[in-house]
Amino acid sequence: MAPLPMVELCFATRAATPAAAAACSPRRRRGPGVVRCAATAPAPMGEKTEYRDGPLERAFMGLFARKMERFAGGGGKKKPEKEKEKAVWEWDYESFVDVSRRVMAGRTRAQQQEAVREVLLSMLPAGAPEQFRRLFPPTRWACEFNAALTVPFFRWLVGPSEVVEVEVAGVKQRSGVLIKKCRYLESSGCVGMCVNMCKIPTQDFFTNEFGLPLTMNPNFEDMSCEMIYGQVPPPLEEDPVSKQPCYPNLCSMSTPSASVCPKLQN
Repeated sequence: MAPLPMVELCFATRAATPAAAAACSPRRRRGPGVVRCAATAPAPMGEKTEYRDGPLERAFMGLFARKMERFAGGGGKKKPEKEKEKAVWEWDYESFVDVSRRVMAGRTRAQQQEAVREVLLSMLPAGAPEQFRRLFPPTRWACEFNAALTVPFFRWLVGPSEVVEVEVAGVKQRSGVLIKKCRYLESSGCVGMCVNMCKIPTQDFFTNEFGLPLTMNPNFEDMSCEMIYGQVPPPLEEDPVSKQPCYPNLCSMSTPSASVCPKLQN
């Protein structure tokens, strides 16, 4: 997360190396519907981007997935601690997304969001939210600084992104992040997972735990997403995503007959 600047620097350093630059070069197509690339050129809508994850990316997938695994299985109960966990290096992105699906199973929208909140808190040392509030009061500098850190740190989770200029309370500032094609949404194909497991809990975590307002605006037409640091998010019932239908041809849990994704309604 944003309060871990040393991790951000590791990503930035890695991205500047010749090996990393070579790994991010687009590759030729390897079959219908799949474009081989690393994290700089997402595939067009309707085609699947294939990422070349390195040890650092897989480590982050493993760390997050192992935390989420405790909540997988439905019923609103945590997985027993004594069960054997997969090693960090045994996880990949698809298994990370699969854990997200299992966390959703048997839970209401509110329970899904609370599970993500607990996972995020468990990744931080004690007192981290309070320290973040002291270091990053909701100023323009803090918003722009966190936007800059988001690009390298969340690459493994959402794919390539860039800092963009946005308008917050009538002031133009570079506190926006444009995710070109969200890896999480592309891999899951699930509107409910996007909203309940990413958008809402991330907005709430930054706004309420860290005291730094954040609004996320996913575009379900092209799977891009705009993050705006400094902008207070609207209530879900006033957010356009609350009326979003499923991806009937992409999501294994979809309800094509429903006008709104059922995962957004319970």
